[in-house]
Amino acid sequence: MNVAVLISGGKDSALALYRVLQREYDVKYLVTMIPHREDSWMFHYPNVRLTSLFAEACGLPLVKAETSGVKEKELEDLKRLLVNLDVEGVVSGAVCSVYQKNRLDRICAEIGLESIAPLWHEDPKRLMEELIAEGFWVIFTGVYAYGLDRRWLGRRLDQEALKDLIELNRKYGISLIGEGGEYETLVLDAPFFRERIKILKTRTIWNGESGYLSIEKARLEEKSP
Repeated sequence: MNVAVLISGGKDSALALYRVLQREYDVKYLVTMIPHREDSWMFHYPNVRLTSLFAEACGLPLVKAETSGVKEKELEDLKRLLVNLDVEGVVSGAVCSVYQKNRLDRICAEIGLESIAPLWHEDPKRLMEELIAEGFWVIFTGVYAYGLDRRWLGRRLDQEALKDLIELNRKYGISLIGEGGEYETLVLDAPFFRERIKILKTRTIWNGESGYLSIEKARLEEKSP
């Protein structure tokens, strides 16, 4: 099946892409929506412009468009983009968010495409363990929930970080997968990357209780053997 994969540069969309590549879907395009607002209902905001490097690292064509980020209107922006792509399905990294899944299902149905969510309703802990075991290099780039402080910004997702997230989930109910907006991530390397993303310059934006790591400069580099 020919598909387009929605990507943000974060872990969920990257893992969804990995799954469909393993299942030998024909990935024609990566699709990124760039919201004007930080509080977009559907699309990630921090560092989303780095998806150009993500796509180049994958060796896949990227289609991107800007969106207002206004609730519901951003869905129309996505639909206008998808309707012009020669694909049969759209892949998303939705895991638990009924809001996102239902709206993607709806717009896909309206334009005759299959909505594919390879991670849907899978156990969040197992998904995080899969990312670690498969060698994804994931860093935390935004934290927006009680218990997550600025020390998480730039931290790699590894077994120790997962252990800490599990404890925060126990104490405060933070979603392990972060799909409720508790945190954002950026993938610097993945099994399907030809090159990896190297961060050269960052800036921390912090408002006292939450914030994000703005990637000011980055490039691709060769992967270590």
